[in-house]
Amino acid sequence: MSNRRRFFVMALAAALAAGPQLMAQVQTEVPPLVAGARPVTVEHTKVHGTALEGNLEGDAAERDVFVFLPPSYAKQKSRRYPVVYALHGYSIGAEQWSHEIHVPQTIEGAFAQDVQEMIVVLPDSKTVHNGSMYSSSVTTGDFEQFIAHDLVAYIDAHYRTIANRLSRGLVGHSMGGYGATRIGMKHSDVFGSLYIMSPCCLSPRPAGTTDPEIVKALEAVKTPEDSAKLPFFPRAQLATAAAWSPDPKNPPLYLDLPWKDGVPQPDVVAKWTANAALAFIDQYIGGLRQYRAISLDVGDQDSLRVDTAKLHDVLDKYGIANSFEVYPGTHTSAVAVRFQNYVLPFFSRNLCFQASCK
Repeated sequence: MSNRRRFFVMALAAALAAGPQLMAQVQTEVPPLVAGARPVTVEHTKVHGTALEGNLEGDAAERDVFVFLPPSYAKQKSRRYPVVYALHGYSIGAEQWSHEIHVPQTIEGAFAQDVQEMIVVLPDSKTVHNGSMYSSSVTTGDFEQFIAHDLVAYIDAHYRTIANRLSRGLVGHSMGGYGATRIGMKHSDVFGSLYIMSPCCLSPRPAGTTDPEIVKALEAVKTPEDSAKLPFFPRAQLATAAAWSPDPKNPPLYLDLPWKDGVPQPDVVAKWTANAALAFIDQYIGGLRQYRAISLDVGDQDSLRVDTAKLHDVLDKYGIANSFEVYPGTHTSAVAVRFQNYVLPFFSRNLCFQASCK
């Protein structure tokens, strides 16, 4: 087999594997209602992202954000609360994410099971091509800064938060798990505890499909409407390119694909590799050491369990305390149950709930 043919086969295999990894939560188990659970207040607001202004693909700088306020919030006017920021996966936005983790039910259930009350925030990071990768790009906007700075500043200014990194938690699933990993590594000055669920995109991967028909379809995309007509995986390729290989001199999409006319483009593939979390984690070990607690989980039937285990191993290698669980389930099946019974209890144990945190 020629080197070029071998590359094509490897790329196609990676393409087929990457689709499920990026897929957002679609079918999830609903945990039973918890007796005595009190209702939380749900607020739907818009948050302006200074970091998103002027992005080349025209994604909105005003982002939908859902804020879940605990039962005591309205009555205990002097009380302040820690905040958990929960990042959604690829192909969905904050509203669908809320349905897939079954909030507010799971938040109410957690509080009814002795989880300390906190504010939970679900920001929307959907883009023209269905996902920002929570990365920094002139094409999509700087979603990394939007989450870590613009959003946090807005929530601290508009709600009674404990504005201290030790009182902020970050969690995400799938693409959101990658986002929690990436943002968590780089912004330990903002967040104090980190929960990573089934993260995608940790390892460097080949360029993806070289199927002539798919390549032709991708190169024919000129508008958001064209992108919306694509199947899941080709559209995910565009999202990845917009986030990791932006090109302000290449309109109308302002991105470079990892191949051109069926020929791999090594410079673009190198940019994708540079954005793989396991490729850059060694640069941020000092920040990761600042976390009070880090937890990772993944289903035993999820192809992402291998890379999630690699992330756990790197943390262990550097002596960074973390918990890691492989639970019975697929990539999507248990995310709501995990959110209620594992994620929120984790933050209840590890966030600071006092007005003064040290």
